[in-house]
Amino acid sequence: MELQQMRYVLAIAEHGSFTRAAETCFVVQSALSHQVARLEQELGVRLFHRTSRQVRLSPAGAAFLPLARQCLDAADRARAEVAAATGEIRGPLSIGVIPTVAALDVPGALRTFRERHPQVQVRLASGNSSTFVQQVAEGTLDLAFLGVPEGWPIAGVASRQLARDHHRAVMAPDHPLARRSRLTLERLAGETFVDFPAGTTGRLQSDGAFAAAGLRREVSFETTDMLLMGRILRAGLALALLASTFVEQLPGLVAVPVTRAPVRTEHVVWSSFGPAPAAAAFLEQVGIAV
Repeated sequence: MELQQMRYVLAIAEHGSFTRAAETCFVVQSALSHQVARLEQELGVRLFHRTSRQVRLSPAGAAFLPLARQCLDAADRARAEVAAATGEIRGPLSIGVIPTVAALDVPGALRTFRERHPQVQVRLASGNSSTFVQQVAEGTLDLAFLGVPEGWPIAGVASRQLARDHHRAVMAPDHPLARRSRLTLERLAGETFVDFPAGTTGRLQSDGAFAAAGLRREVSFETTDMLLMGRILRAGLALALLASTFVEQLPGLVAVPVTRAPVRTEHVVWSSFGPAPAAAAFLEQVGIAV
């Protein structure tokens, strides 16, 4: 079993095509197909179901895929560790970043990091905090920056809290509530909201605050796209509850303090087995000792 064979399997699974996988791996399709056939013969199973129109993973292939990914990650980690032993930081660095991160200037930190370690290939992912925790635990991500309700359990990874912040009611300047000096959840409950999708950690913060107060509210718009959320707010279609430190990144809107507002904590997480050299260098740069 060879690492290159595993790379071919991952490429086929990603693209759903032997032809496209061969193109991305810079190899002729016949060579790729031959190597996958050799691997299937060695394992004694078919990794893919092939038809004239599509290629999909078999149950055995679905079981093999995460283990193959772990093997390739381990090989990358081994190369990075050897390079780090000679004082050179290189290799990939995968970072998950929630759309509303505010405790760290991520672009500024990345600019400094690239200046110091130009041989590191940084891969950024945007998504939900709970998904990021799972991906860091599985090794798909090296680091992730989260925003979660206060007290939300973070398990299976190492973590450090970066900030604690209260939400504010965010709305267009001409909204009827924009001139208030403070609002209550009771007053806000009758308004129309834009928020993150139900069940996400970003949504749980606000839902939990209203539920704790015995209130219900109407969320008419759901999105994870902060640019779109900002446009909805400026159009006066709805208001939102967002972390006060993040609101500064949404110009042209008004943020009003809220009594008993939702509380968000921001964290950075990394593998419980310890960060890879590039991840450790990034954490050290932003002042986090591991």
